[in-house]
Amino acid sequence: MTRRGFLLLTGTAAMTRNTASAEAKRIGLIHAGSRQENQSLLDAFRENLSALGWTDGSNIAVLDRWAEERTEQLPAIVKELIGSDITALVTAGSPATLAAKRASATIPIVFVGVDDPVALSIVDSLGQPGGNATGLSLTSSEVITERLELLRELVPGLRRLAVIVRDDPGLDQRLQDIRGDAQRKGIEALMLEATTAKGPVKRARTIALAAESRLPAIYSFRIFAVEGGLMSFAADYVDLFRRAAGFVDKILKGAKPAAVPVEPPRKFDLTLNLRTAKAIGLTIPPTMLASADEVIE
Repeated sequence: MTRRGFLLLTGTAAMTRNTASAEAKRIGLIHAGSRQENQSLLDAFRENLSALGWTDGSNIAVLDRWAEERTEQLPAIVKELIGSDITALVTAGSPATLAAKRASATIPIVFVGVDDPVALSIVDSLGQPGGNATGLSLTSSEVITERLELLRELVPGLRRLAVIVRDDPGLDQRLQDIRGDAQRKGIEALMLEATTAKGPVKRARTIALAAESRLPAIYSFRIFAVEGGLMSFAADYVDLFRRAAGFVDKILKGAKPAAVPVEPPRKFDLTLNLRTAKAIGLTIPPTMLASADEVIE
């Protein structure tokens, strides 16, 4: 082969690679937390995209952005991604989803882990979203009931309950749900909003206060139990992000978010921290231990 022929072939190969790169669908992914703490979610999302025929770096490009607990940065992150010629946005949690909805009424949005997308006006209804957003909610009537039942199993005579919640969008509906379920069980619920500090600082302080008071506590996210909280009963976020890839696949194949029903979580995990239980003088019932998905010793 002549040198000229080699150069021509090399140039053709380069042009082919550039064309493939240019044709890759760009998917923006926004999370209010940190990549370090949530890498498993991104991995699950990419892995299932690949299983569905979309390989990051080949026919698709996932542009992931992390607010590092600074939710005030979300509008700017959304704007930057929209300017990157994205095909769709994947948003984790209510603040990121609301920021995306305010920024665009046309770019398809797949949200993950929004408490009540109807109450927040993100969708018209769960069955017929009606706009440019659909995805996976945290709305499940069984979750609050199960958390209260777990606490009652630990504390059979439970009559008063302190509920500490983040000041996230959709808070009012969440409080109503908790208060209503507690009342039906004869439990008085005292509602408290955690409005100060951010992310890990707030989490560590909440765990420390419960430990200092020797109070049994159940949390909405697994990481609390991992970092010293007594227990968590939470939607499996890895499963949610894996399923989010399926929504993106539908949109890339031509589906409109308006007609793709919102889905609830399907998988929940109970995590128990036996070190914390021992420290506050609590014995975990054998039946609860047997049903736990994860036990930290």
